[in-house]
Amino acid sequence: MSKKTVLVAGGGGFIGGYLVSRLLKDGFQVRSVDIKPLDQWYQVFGDAENVVADLKLIESCNAACDGVDDVYNLAADMGGMGFIENNKALCMLSVLINTHLLQAALDARVDRFFYASSACVYNADKQKSEDVIPLKEADAYPAMPEDGYGWEKLFSERMCRHFREDYGLYTRVARFHNVYGPLGTWDGGREKAPAATCRKIIHAKETGASEVEIWGDGKQTRSFMYIDDCIKGILAIMDSQILEPINLGSDEITTIEGLYDMVEEIAGVKFKHNHDLTAPKGVNGRNSDNTLIKEYLGWAPSIRLRDGMEKTYQWIHSEYLKKHAGQPV
Repeated sequence: MSKKTVLVAGGGGFIGGYLVSRLLKDGFQVRSVDIKPLDQWYQVFGDAENVVADLKLIESCNAACDGVDDVYNLAADMGGMGFIENNKALCMLSVLINTHLLQAALDARVDRFFYASSACVYNADKQKSEDVIPLKEADAYPAMPEDGYGWEKLFSERMCRHFREDYGLYTRVARFHNVYGPLGTWDGGREKAPAATCRKIIHAKETGASEVEIWGDGKQTRSFMYIDDCIKGILAIMDSQILEPINLGSDEITTIEGLYDMVEEIAGVKFKHNHDLTAPKGVNGRNSDNTLIKEYLGWAPSIRLRDGMEKTYQWIHSEYLKKHAGQPV
């Protein structure tokens, strides 16, 4: 195991950085590849092979897969709901990454290939109500995914399936449900709801404001998975006999309004909630049905939202103070 070389595509990203860290600790040789300049990576490890390259290009994928045993594809151009809804074409161009990585992995005869999909693949008709029934894996069809980003993920899932069926490439696919935690994006427009909530409440607290803005009416329901659960799930699914795409997410559901209430409690403050009904808010309800992952692995993400949000809040608060003091972040 310690002699294996693994590729983490998107290793400079939030989840990718944590995965690289875990794989290094487990004794793997890691090649971490990302399009961002090295000084923009979320985490950089000196004992990994760190490569800046555009994996939308087939030649970059061929070089990345050369001499590699396993591939973890976490690379994608994406962000929070505001970014996804306003950059549909950009999100769909990520299809080139998975397509070229699959071909390069096949040519390089890698042993295993993991693809990070998303709950955005699920049929929108099943997510119209805040009182959502947890989404089973079969609910991705008939297809009606999130426009742009969801279609790219669903198509790439099928590519993984057909490379396995037609060419014998070992592929595993996990559908991530809203991953969050320290070291993630917390401002700039690509941040997701947990980080955006922390930032808004921290800013209001530090500036003496009396209210915070919530996108939508706040009744939208979601589940959020702490990063430690995500990494554990990735490795378990890669090592499993699970052939079909499978949910990887918490089944602890909350409203967006409830998320703000939770972070205010953590911060020891209470603000008036101002709802922007014109802002992107995504589907009305989404939650993970963890029946299958429990059957296959005897495990499912279980870190409490309150516990994960407290750690995330403390980290973002520290970064916020550094930024506004003019210190490097």
